[in-house]
Amino acid sequence: MFFSSLLEGRGFKIKTETGKKRVGLFGGTFNPIHLGHLRGAEEIRESFGLEEVIFTPAAIPPHKEAEGIMDPLHRLEMVQRATLKNPWFSVSDIELKRPGKSYSIDTLRYFKEIHQGSLFFILGGDAFFEIETWREYETLFSLCHFIVMTRPSSQKKGEAIELPEGLAPFFGYDPVIEGWIHVSGNHLYLKEITFLDISSTQVRELIEKGGSVRYLIPTEVEAYIEEKGLYRRGPVSGGSPP
Repeated sequence: MFFSSLLEGRGFKIKTETGKKRVGLFGGTFNPIHLGHLRGAEEIRESFGLEEVIFTPAAIPPHKEAEGIMDPLHRLEMVQRATLKNPWFSVSDIELKRPGKSYSIDTLRYFKEIHQGSLFFILGGDAFFEIETWREYETLFSLCHFIVMTRPSSQKKGEAIELPEGLAPFFGYDPVIEGWIHVSGNHLYLKEITFLDISSTQVRELIEKGGSVRYLIPTEVEAYIEEKGLYRRGPVSGGSPP
């Protein structure tokens, strides 16, 4: 049952459900995690009144080449160190425990089973507009709400954009919430965030060349990469994380 009032999240209208914890799920390769990931998650948490954002590093991303992806235990350790000081952030290793490729549909089903609250799946705009290539993508939106992080644009506030062709028949735009409602009743929001022009690829390339990554990644992550010799040419020192 929805409150009759609307929660204003920094100018973004969202409906809240009575007595249910609002949990965000933020998946990714995080190879490595950088300040863009963290700032985006923080803005979404604040805007949508989320009580927890769970980072879920992927073991084997189905849409990326496995070559060049750091050992998942190292990536998990970096995410844990990057999020440790934020009381609203936590980390799940569920995708690392699951054999084979990391599919979002399996992760959502897992969290839907163990969490009684309202789930919000957080992803970037580039990933969203390729979602028709995801496993069982038609089912994803019946499992939870979706929040798509987008770059600032010239689009007018409240103006609907076109959804991927395969999704359009299952959604209706609601100008009151400035988002879409799925046939299941779940919501889909596109939320502009502060765009930090940082990519994990850029970070890896800088490290390989011996360049500075200060102010691109958290200091805790920078120290761990230096300690273990990650992303440099040659073998990684220190083996797997403790």
